[in-house]
Amino acid sequence: MTARVVRLDAPRLRAYGTQLADLLVDAVDGGASVGFLAPLERTAAVAWWRERAEGVAAGRLAVWAARDGERVVGTVGLAFPDKPNSRHRAELVKLLVHRDARGKGLGRTLLTAAERNAAALGVTLLHLDTETGSPAEHLYRTAGWAAVGTIPDYAADPAGVLRPTSLYYKHVAAG
Repeated sequence: MTARVVRLDAPRLRAYGTQLADLLVDAVDGGASVGFLAPLERTAAVAWWRERAEGVAAGRLAVWAARDGERVVGTVGLAFPDKPNSRHRAELVKLLVHRDARGKGLGRTLLTAAERNAAALGVTLLHLDTETGSPAEHLYRTAGWAAVGTIPDYAADPAGVLRPTSLYYKHVAAG
């Protein structure tokens, strides 16, 4: 797959809202614990993505999309804290790859793009949480992320079952 990763400004995020929504619905339908319960209605997913445009415009959120031709097949974001004592860190959020695009290195490409862009923005510490035992854990571990611990019953999976969540961090070199 030769997907191209591009950073989305607020207008572009709004324009890609329906494709990002399709990606989010696909992730939830596939069992990914990404903050939503199944079934996730497409209209709700579109609204959720379009609401993120405000955070992008304000600089609180950065979002990248991976496009294969005209189709969005993956995304990743960085959420930036608003407190003065935490400007050196960001949270990796919503790393999603469409089910029919998995297994081709796109998740790693998106993760690397977020890490490099974070460093270029002066961020030196990244953190994330993911469902314990999920396929994402393998990606993070092999990409050099360190596991901090596990919180039992932290979040419900798409079926509504409480699952443990693992916390990870990674230092990146400021650019």
